[in-house]
Amino acid sequence: MGFCAFLHAQDLPTSLPEIKYHLASPDWQPLNTLKENYLDAVEGMARVASTFQNETGAIIDPYLHREHQYSTPYYAFAIGTLVSADKAKDLLPSGILAMEKALTDFSYGIDSIPDKHGEFYIAALAGAMELYQGHVLPDKYKEWRRKMATPLDQVWGGPAGRLNNWRTYAMKGEWVRASHGFIDKKEAVDFIEDNWKNATQYQRIGLTKWSLYEDWSSDPQSLAVESVGRGNLTALAVSGYDGPSANQLKEIVRKGGKTSMLLMSPTGQCPPNGRTDDHVFNDILYQLIFEVLAEDAIQQRNPYLAGQYRRSAALAFKSIDRWKRTDGKWKASYSITKNHYDMGDRIGYQPASQWGNYSGAMMYHLAEAYLSHKTNIREVPSPVEIGGYAIQTRDRFSTLTANAGGMQIMINLRGASVPKYGDYWTPLGGVRFSKINWDDRLGPSDGIRMNAANDPSLKAIGNPSDDVYPQTGLTFGPTWMYEGKWVRIADLANHYQGTVTTEFVHPLLVKFSVDYNYIDGFGGPNFRQEFIITPDGVMTYLTSPQNIPFGVTVPLLSEDGRPLQTEVGNGMASTGYPDGGDTQNFIGLNQDVKVSQDGAGIKSTYGTLLPVKFQSTESQKAVFIYPKSMKDASPEKVKESFVLTDHGFSSLLGKVEGTIYIGNKTAGGFGNALDMNEDGTPELTFNVPCGFIIQHVNGKISAVETDTEVTLSLHGNPVHLNAYEPLEIR
Repeated sequence: MGFCAFLHAQDLPTSLPEIKYHLASPDWQPLNTLKENYLDAVEGMARVASTFQNETGAIIDPYLHREHQYSTPYYAFAIGTLVSADKAKDLLPSGILAMEKALTDFSYGIDSIPDKHGEFYIAALAGAMELYQGHVLPDKYKEWRRKMATPLDQVWGGPAGRLNNWRTYAMKGEWVRASHGFIDKKEAVDFIEDNWKNATQYQRIGLTKWSLYEDWSSDPQSLAVESVGRGNLTALAVSGYDGPSANQLKEIVRKGGKTSMLLMSPTGQCPPNGRTDDHVFNDILYQLIFEVLAEDAIQQRNPYLAGQYRRSAALAFKSIDRWKRTDGKWKASYSITKNHYDMGDRIGYQPASQWGNYSGAMMYHLAEAYLSHKTNIREVPSPVEIGGYAIQTRDRFSTLTANAGGMQIMINLRGASVPKYGDYWTPLGGVRFSKINWDDRLGPSDGIRMNAANDPSLKAIGNPSDDVYPQTGLTFGPTWMYEGKWVRIADLANHYQGTVTTEFVHPLLVKFSVDYNYIDGFGGPNFRQEFIITPDGVMTYLTSPQNIPFGVTVPLLSEDGRPLQTEVGNGMASTGYPDGGDTQNFIGLNQDVKVSQDGAGIKSTYGTLLPVKFQSTESQKAVFIYPKSMKDASPEKVKESFVLTDHGFSSLLGKVEGTIYIGNKTAGGFGNALDMNEDGTPELTFNVPCGFIIQHVNGKISAVETDTEVTLSLHGNPVHLNAYEPLEIR
């Protein structure tokens, strides 16, 4: 039995889930994204950046009013890529000037490099050299080669420090320099091997369960910065590196790439959490990794895996379009963080978040993605579009990501208890609801916990010295009465953690629960929140053994620099953009449900989240999360049709009964028969119980896939099926 069939209670995967099923929604279509589209995005950003170039060639940050970090070499690489593709030739003099400035600073050493970011210069400049070789005079290129050969010990922070992702920039850069003949290959290999074996780099990614890079720059670890270190090591591993650890490095980054296909949202977003999360360049890093590994999979003669990676890259690229600027001088560039506020407001920024460096990172990595995309690969559904997993990243990252049929939920099982750069980057509780072909900004796409210690108007609960502050955090999870005030699980990261019990996992149906228990002497009530995920939405039930007033807190996005349309009342809370498209709908299903806004909105990276409280006198609080697309049924009709049963629920969207899900286009689960129209006569039966998926149109079965070799009886006709080989039925 494959992982996608089912799991026993308390059981989480001991190895990386392998999504063996092939059938996704029958509505699935390839995106067929042209790699030239990447260059169009690069050009838009580069033309905006060119307006901030000074006479020396430096890119001047429009907010800092100085050259910042690696803005100039990344811009130079982007222009070189454009010109080499016969685009934006009018920007060639600007690119040459930027190369001259960056290489001169590089040759003078670390004190001449803005913010001493020499590690970041190496790969970008070395890679750009061949892009400009035919566009500068031979003597000029010879001078550039001399500067490019500046010894590493003159341009970086040295072996004693910068052991996190900064070290991977130096490792990647030295290999790029050696590959192009700018430095001695043996010296580069020795440097890489020493850092891999002796300077923490293997320990940061090779000893982790899912081959995710541990940056150790926030606690819990950052799933955003994770992709930085892993991305550099991925580029190193599959770009021809042939040192002694080459095979080990390849094996590790290939596993990490498969993990990230499970963690990304079904719309292509990098997962949230940790410092520098919710930045647009995070998605571009995922895109680049997927492009690199797509080509690697072709070299491994695995076209299906390559198709999954190519699809994942296309989803990530499509994702960033939502944050493209259309205003004035910023037109065709992108916001730094995932909102439409004035960028001078720095919403969701860390100290290093600046326009120059992170716009440069977007240009550079998109250009790298273009250059990596070499083979015409047929897209296939990505794992996040098929579903069938519940993956827990354990204590260091402390997340649970579960997905059924392209409906995904992400829950933080541990929140940040110590601020980083003055912010708590990881709030405890549910932070993301996402669905294929739906605008998951509305999900919400992340939660928030403010650092109330910086605001004297907010008072602590319990001990005055305690750092627990009510009404500052907001995630999807329990809220309860404490000393006459309502508190939320998102505020109590110092005192609570979540543990997971997984009951059933299948591509169309995932069941699990999260127990929130206190972990110190502060004490408090315990909660169990059960989740049932289907392709249509997420059913949740919240209970507590204590006799206290409690309810469910829901984060409702109300604006992101532009207003949204929100409604709270009549047992529901809904939000959407004014264009009449997608909406997110939280539907209370208790008979006496009371829904109300519970305090002021809190500004997250994505926008202001309104805290909405679902209450009931019933012991079990039931809320259904319904991401609605334009042509879907209204939330009012869905609520009216809802019936809760002992073994599941039903509505006009679909039905769950035990281990079987029946929806309007797909059905399946685990069993030996399926009676879709509930007339007492199964449409199909199997000779042995198995996991299965069917696609159907108006009740007529069009495709079947099973996880076991079986004999299928369809309307009395026997058909042989091999495991994981879809059968089309005409």
